[in-house]
Amino acid sequence: MVPADSDQTCLMFKECLEWVVNNQTKEGCWGKYVDTIDTLSATLACVIAIHKWSIGANNIKRGLDFVQENAEKILRKTEDHFPHWFTIIFPGMIELARKVGIQLAFPSQLNAFLLEIFHKRQLLLDTEELIGNQHYPPLLSYLEALPPSYDVSERDITMNLNGNGSLFQSPAATASAFMATGNEQSLFYLQMVVGKCANRVPPTFPMDEELIRLCLVNQLQRLGLADHFTDEIEEILVQIYRNYKTLEWLDKASNNIVDVGIQLHKDSLALRLIRMHGYSISPRHFYWFLNNQEVRAPIEENQEYFTISMLNAYRATNLMFPGENEVEEARSFARKVLEKITLKDNSLASTGLNKMVEHELKFPWIARLDHLDRRAWIEDINNTNVLWVGKTSFHRRLSTLLNEKLLQLAVADYEFRQSIYRKELEEVIRWFKNKGMSDMGFGRDKTTYCYFAIASSIPLPYNSEVRMIITKSAVVITVADDFYDTEASFDELTTLTQAIARWDAERLSGHSKTIFNALDDLVSEFVAKWYETFNSWFVESEAKWSMEGFVPSKEEYLGIGAVSIALHTIVLPASNLLNPSLADYKIRAGEYQTVSKLAMLIPRLLNDIQSYQKEEQEGKLNYVLLHMTENPGTDIQDSTAYVR
Repeated sequence: MVPADSDQTCLMFKECLEWVVNNQTKEGCWGKYVDTIDTLSATLACVIAIHKWSIGANNIKRGLDFVQENAEKILRKTEDHFPHWFTIIFPGMIELARKVGIQLAFPSQLNAFLLEIFHKRQLLLDTEELIGNQHYPPLLSYLEALPPSYDVSERDITMNLNGNGSLFQSPAATASAFMATGNEQSLFYLQMVVGKCANRVPPTFPMDEELIRLCLVNQLQRLGLADHFTDEIEEILVQIYRNYKTLEWLDKASNNIVDVGIQLHKDSLALRLIRMHGYSISPRHFYWFLNNQEVRAPIEENQEYFTISMLNAYRATNLMFPGENEVEEARSFARKVLEKITLKDNSLASTGLNKMVEHELKFPWIARLDHLDRRAWIEDINNTNVLWVGKTSFHRRLSTLLNEKLLQLAVADYEFRQSIYRKELEEVIRWFKNKGMSDMGFGRDKTTYCYFAIASSIPLPYNSEVRMIITKSAVVITVADDFYDTEASFDELTTLTQAIARWDAERLSGHSKTIFNALDDLVSEFVAKWYETFNSWFVESEAKWSMEGFVPSKEEYLGIGAVSIALHTIVLPASNLLNPSLADYKIRAGEYQTVSKLAMLIPRLLNDIQSYQKEEQEGKLNYVLLHMTENPGTDIQDSTAYVR
């Protein structure tokens, strides 16, 4: 909109207008989310700019068609809670459109609604100061959208210019300030923005460089590309960690809603990424807003505006240590805000951002699979990664060019990983068949299930051998467990268990021999661990207990159950492969370390919580049921809660 001369016949920033013309979407709008108030305002602004300089007639028509056909649907969806910025900017864009001769033909049923929006804007103009201490950005920061009747003096503008010549670091407001004052510093600022942003001017400039780097690291991780940029990511996070570590205390309180949002977003990203990379840092610098009601109040009053900030604050609390009460409080506060957002019929209701919030709240971070999360992130072309944060909205992204390149790399990387996984799964299935286990006629074929669980837990770039040995171990355990539970006679169990002890298949036949051969092929070097597992199934197993009518105590049951769940049989050998430099004494330790014991107990208890109904029907032992037996009067819910 900025002219190059006083008679306004030449355009100063021609390249920016060309960018607008070339970046209209197929729907006819400008913006990532088609049906949001952000896109509605942006489209109207772009149509005005093109029309003013008499180019792109087809762009104008398509843009106007989009506005006129979608305005009612978009506005109705958000009518009860228009953001502060929209109440000012949208009426301003309508007035500016009419001023340059654009005829807007809104549906007649929308006229009363538009009048209401204009009325709300007038109330804001009448009640708010040009430069005030309200939580919102001041009215002057919306200079480009203020009506001609609103008297803004040249002195008001020049007194509030930043040192870099900008008006509240807003290129749009600064452009209006330059046209009103001719300030040379403002012109220099605009030229700098256009030059640095390749003609694609963001709503706010400049941004915090640390925040930009954090957003980039976050994007790389969410796309599954962090393994390709380990050195660069480490360099970024080391510097940011040092910067936060040296902060003794910083008063981050602000009455400006934009400043609060940006700082919250930055601190949440920093805490999560720094901790995820193994750095120890106190959360005291990151949850400064908790005890400041002047900060909490505008967050609760403007929940939609703070969606991204609260989402990242909530994610950061996934990495919580015992005794961190402020982190627990922050998690509770962020969840409360996010839950309210998902329940509202707001402008985010149909967007990927709202779905992202719902996903985050529904599925605990610890229970999600990175590989699947990455696919979902890749598939959502509107994935939210805030870099440019301004007075209008938090739905800002990496530059289109960079995002496209990262997306291409992420897709290629994902497909490459999938090809490896597919090849490994085919090998496991082939091995399962070649060893005769698919022809046994009983038990569960869990090859795909086991591989999926293992591959998602031990993703690339760890080598294939690790995934294969763990998957095959899990498959053999599944088949053997079914054999011991449902198929074999006591004599067959005795013979097989003794064969495992001798590690000799002599006198074995049928299913017993098939199981032994698969096992021998897989883990002959881990005889001791496998014998311990099979022996636990036999010597003091459920089968023997059932035959003898013996009911063990909970402690006796866990002593055997932690071994018979066989997690150590799977994990410990693979751990040696993951870290072949382990000292020999650690590999040959006679007693399980505490972490191993816990790793053996946890899956046993998780299994028993899920399977107590089935095992009660089958007359099998289960820790939940044993707890009820030892505690008369306890119901199943109490026992399940106790085990949890």
